[in-house]
Amino acid sequence: MKTAVIGAGIAGLAAAVRLAVAGHTVDVYETNAGPGGKLNQFSLPGGYRFDFGPSLFTMPQYVDELFTLAGEDPRDHFNYTRLPEVCRYWWPDGTRFTAPASTEDLVRQVAQTFDVPEQAMRDFMDTAARKYTLTGRTFLEKSLHKVSTWLDPQVAYAMLKIPGLDLFRSMHDVHEAALGDPRLVQLFDRFATYNGSNPYKAPGLLSMIPHFEHHFGAYLPAGGMYDIARSVHALGERLGVRYHFGTRVEQILLPSPMERGRGRGQAGSRVQGIQVNGEEVAYDTVVCNMDVWLAYDRLLSGAKRPAITLKQQKSSSAVIFYWGIDRSFPELGLHNIFFSKDYAREFASLEGGTLSDDVTVYVNISSKYVPEDAPAGHENWFVMVNAPAHTGHDWDTLVAALRQQIIAMLSAQLAPSADTPDWLARHITAERIVTPPDIESLTGSHQGALYGSSSNGRMAAFLRHPNFSRRIDGLYFLGGSVHPGGGLPLCLLSARIVADLVADANKSATKHAPVGTGSRR
Repeated sequence: MKTAVIGAGIAGLAAAVRLAVAGHTVDVYETNAGPGGKLNQFSLPGGYRFDFGPSLFTMPQYVDELFTLAGEDPRDHFNYTRLPEVCRYWWPDGTRFTAPASTEDLVRQVAQTFDVPEQAMRDFMDTAARKYTLTGRTFLEKSLHKVSTWLDPQVAYAMLKIPGLDLFRSMHDVHEAALGDPRLVQLFDRFATYNGSNPYKAPGLLSMIPHFEHHFGAYLPAGGMYDIARSVHALGERLGVRYHFGTRVEQILLPSPMERGRGRGQAGSRVQGIQVNGEEVAYDTVVCNMDVWLAYDRLLSGAKRPAITLKQQKSSSAVIFYWGIDRSFPELGLHNIFFSKDYAREFASLEGGTLSDDVTVYVNISSKYVPEDAPAGHENWFVMVNAPAHTGHDWDTLVAALRQQIIAMLSAQLAPSADTPDWLARHITAERIVTPPDIESLTGSHQGALYGSSSNGRMAAFLRHPNFSRRIDGLYFLGGSVHPGGGLPLCLLSARIVADLVADANKSATKHAPVGTGSRR
C-alpha cells in the first residue's frame, strides 16, 4: 500500500510511523526545511535556544507507544523527566501558588492557600477523573463519525451518564460552583486555553483537563520539546519512511465529479494521489496533516466544502515574545502564569477580536531543566499571551502596546521596588516576536488559530472535521484542526485514529474483493 502523508507536524510524523509499521510504503511531504511543524526550534544570538511552539508535555505514553509498535525500547531513543511541580501561579493581589504534580499534594496545598475545604477540592478532582474515564474512549480515542463507535457498549454507558458530564454548563460555572474562591476558579478556568477556548463558553466537560496534568503527570523531554519531533522523525527514518522536506504539495488528486457521484466504495471513488512540482504522483492512500480549512482551500479545490464545519469559530491564536534574559530568577519555574485582574473582561476582548489592556501572561523557561538552552546565569523566556485569530489586525500597533504592558506587569511582580516600570526591559538581550499572521505563514494554521476551531459549545466536538473523507475513499485527515482536537496528546491520538481507520478500510476491501483479485496494492 503506497501512502502519502502531507505535513510533518507531530500528527503526520506519528501517522507515518504507524502506517510504516503496518506495512505501508510511506512518503511524507513537508513545505518547511525540517520536521515538527509548530513543534520546532530556533536560536537567538547570545546562545539562547527556544522551542517554537508547544511547551507542555503530558501523556508521554502516546509517544512511547510509537517506539513500542516498531519493536524498539523508547528509552533508547527518547527520554523525559516527570516534573515535581506543574506550574507557578501569580495573582495581582500578591497571591502565589505552586501547583504540585500529584493530585493528593495539590488537594492539600490548595486547602492551605485558598478558601476551599480539602474535601471540596478532592471531590472536584475525582469528578474530573470520572469525566475522563467515562468519555476518553469516545471523545478522544475513537472517531465520533463512525457508527461502530456508537455501538460500543462502553460508549453507550457513557451516554447514559451525560447528565453528570456538565455538557450544559460552562467550565466557569462548574468551577465556580465547585470551588468558589475566585483565584482558584481563575486557575482552573485557564485550562480552557489548552485548546484555544473560552472558559465562559466551553462546556463543563472540559473541566476534566486538569486530570491529565495531576494524574498522568507533566513532563519535559531531555533536550526540550523539539526532542519529540526529532525522535519520532528518526524512528520513521529507521522504518524506511521517506521524507521530502522543502516540498509543497500542490493538489490532492481526486476522481472526476462523475466518478465521485458513484458513492463511497464504488470503482473510481478513491483518491488518486497528489500533485508535486507540477507532476502527478499516484498513491493508494493520502493522509492530510494540513489545517483542514487551508486543505480545502488549497489542495481540495474540486471537492465539496463541509461548510458548517469550516465556519466554526476559530480557536485563539497567540502573540509570543522570545526573550534572552541576562540574569536568573529563582522564584520562577519551568511553567509560570501571571493572571490578569479581570479574566471575564480579558476573554470578552478576545471574543470581540482584540486584546485586553489587562492580559494573562504565560512564561516558559526551558533552561530551568535544560541548562544548555541559555548561557550560565541567563534564561530563555518564552512569553505568550492569548490573542484573537488574525482577521486583518494592525499587529505592529497592538504588539507595541502589549510589549509595554507585559514588561510593566512582570516588572511589578518580580521587582516591586524597582525604580521604573520597564525594569525588566533592561535585562532583555535578545528578542524575537511572533504574531498570529506569522503563525499562519510559518505553520499553515488558518488565521494563526493554534487549534483550528474552538470548543466553545457542547456540540463543538461533533462539528470538528472527521478523520476521513465522507466522499473520497482513501483520504484521511489528522492534526489539531480535526477530531479529536489540538495539543500534543490529541494530535498523537488523531494519528492513532487514522491508522486504525486505514487498517479497517483495508480489511474491508480485502474481505469484499472478488475471488482471485486480493486487496488493492
